[in-house]
Amino acid sequence: MSKQIILVCIIYIIFASSCKTKSKETIVPKPPIAKKIAKELVMHEDVRVDNYYWLNDRENPEVIAYLEAENAYYYQMTAHTMDFQETLFEEMKGRIKEDDASVPYKLNGYYYITRYEVGSEYPIYSRKKGTLDAEEEVLFNCNILAKGHDYFNLRGVSVSPDNKKAAFGVDTVSRRQYTLQFKDLESGEILEEKIENTTGSAVWAADDKTVFYTKKDPVTLRSDKIYRHKLGTPVTADVLVYTEDDDTYNTFVYKTKSRDYIVIGSASTMTTEYRFIKVTEPEADFKVFSPRERGLEYSIYHFKNDFYILTNKDGATNFKLMKAKEGATHFTDWEEFIPHRSDVLLEDIDIFKDYYVLTEREQGLSKMKIVRWDGTDSYYLPFDSETYVAGPTTNLDFDTLKFRYVYSSMTSPYAIIEFDMYSKEKTILKEQEVLGGQFHKENYKSKRVWATAQDGKKVPISMVYHKDTPLDGTAPLLQYAYGSYGSTIDPYFSTSRLSLLDRGFIYAIAHIRGGEYLGRPWYEDGKLFTKKNTFTDFIDCSKFLIEENYTTTEHLYAMGGSAGGLLMGAIVNMAPELYHGVVAQVPFVDVITTMLDDSIPLTTGEYDEWGNPNDKDYYTYMKSYSPYDNVTAKAYPNMYVSTGLHDSQVQYWEPAKWVAKLRDLKTDTNVLYLDTNMEAGHGGASGRFEALKETAKEYAFLLDLEGKIR
Repeated sequence: MSKQIILVCIIYIIFASSCKTKSKETIVPKPPIAKKIAKELVMHEDVRVDNYYWLNDRENPEVIAYLEAENAYYYQMTAHTMDFQETLFEEMKGRIKEDDASVPYKLNGYYYITRYEVGSEYPIYSRKKGTLDAEEEVLFNCNILAKGHDYFNLRGVSVSPDNKKAAFGVDTVSRRQYTLQFKDLESGEILEEKIENTTGSAVWAADDKTVFYTKKDPVTLRSDKIYRHKLGTPVTADVLVYTEDDDTYNTFVYKTKSRDYIVIGSASTMTTEYRFIKVTEPEADFKVFSPRERGLEYSIYHFKNDFYILTNKDGATNFKLMKAKEGATHFTDWEEFIPHRSDVLLEDIDIFKDYYVLTEREQGLSKMKIVRWDGTDSYYLPFDSETYVAGPTTNLDFDTLKFRYVYSSMTSPYAIIEFDMYSKEKTILKEQEVLGGQFHKENYKSKRVWATAQDGKKVPISMVYHKDTPLDGTAPLLQYAYGSYGSTIDPYFSTSRLSLLDRGFIYAIAHIRGGEYLGRPWYEDGKLFTKKNTFTDFIDCSKFLIEENYTTTEHLYAMGGSAGGLLMGAIVNMAPELYHGVVAQVPFVDVITTMLDDSIPLTTGEYDEWGNPNDKDYYTYMKSYSPYDNVTAKAYPNMYVSTGLHDSQVQYWEPAKWVAKLRDLKTDTNVLYLDTNMEAGHGGASGRFEALKETAKEYAFLLDLEGKIR
């Protein structure tokens, strides 16, 4: 047992001194019981009493003591699984190629590579000039930069047009507040200039000395300001070029693929707006592309003398592609290029000199259509599975016939493929290696089935399992979903998941409403006043899996994180009897209180997703499903709940309060764990291997409940 675990156990003993003795040899610890301090929360003449509101103070020593006591309780209760967790960790780590490297891509005369060395947690960013046979130039060795930090994340590496300087962002707290820095690539010196509280990325103008970057509101962490900085000048002299005053929007800045324009974007859940200048005129005033109109979403792509606009204009729910001249970009000047289709979601476009590639989704399946600009050829890339993932990867070069995409399935590791759009020949540039000698893709099977929701809608479920796993109801099954923000959870391959499949688990992804698996209407039917469809879809999928004899309630498990953690909180309130165990990762469970506090990061930008509870109708609807507000005295499943003390997206106190309330009211004897990472935030631990330890905890929890610790 590590020194850290011993320390938290001591804290636990101090915090919760009473234990129940079953025999001379066996002591069953009692969980920490959070004290109650009633706080009345009044809105729309409705009174909610929150006994654990006091946990909303990470500077309070009592709060830290409570979290550490919960950690110690978790470690004591799961001490018998610690060796098994280590086994799982080594097993999952052993499948990963440690000295791995990305497929090099060429940009402005250099090949760029991200690679790992044996035993290293963090990536090394490098490049080679002109040819892959050239000497490697290391840009950033994150293993060196991360020394002395419990958490480290470097992002947003951006090289100047003259290839002599690089901008990059660093976060050492895990609150996604990055310090923007610059490196002289000729001397290797990291410059003294530091810009705090940014998104971590910067965009270079053509003069090689001017950059544009995004700052965050220090309280809400909303990205709200774009600045212009000139290297060699004081940060205090930076020019504010744009402020997003509407607190339901975030702003960002980027460069078009053509490298002709710098673009400032503003986006809420339902509306977007863009401004642009030429990359050669960094001090020019940004011009509005087309003014925002509520409900109008668009994104822009530049090619030659035209802009191409992916938009939902005029009721194009599944989006269409329009076109506008450089000097006439108002939406009244847009011309239709590819019409809207009610059965096909148009997701993206990649533009090349002679071709463009459309990424579409039909009946949940990704499709890529390649079209010559002159109209002489068009065709779809062929795929023949129902549980695959396919989509464009890094395609930065205009003047090429080669299109790169990634392909995988639930049974096949990912492959990066380079496709010649003229000859139609493909070359596999990289296939994910699964080490250890135990993985053979023919040992696994995948399928897609359709459950019927309570309103008659058909909900797809992607499943994978070992070929020897019986489909007679005796197998344990882990059901996963997210179901918010239109985010689609595709049927992807996972090396970590093999540790469950090889021990007899079936793994199922429920493509519930709130995501976009079945197109944009699928998302629209799972938010705001239809949000409960997300929860009932998941429950109906669970019932289907039981009815079809894939598993039983004694062996059915559920998992979800963040907004998917809200899903977990809702289903255990609505149908706790269906699940033997639930894993809720950084769960967003105190919906009303959070959405009423506009000082909390992300809140105001979420109104179009969840609704604004300052409106009584939204308040009432939220209250009807908010997991924390709907905990009652009844039996709940076994539960493992995780959070991070520095989480800026779902504050730690939401899961902490939820667990405290569950402990007070639940009538069962099932286990309930709160595991708080005291050094990390929303994404968990940094480092590619450290994160596996968190997965090992979750899998050990599930396998322990199944009696499969071996």
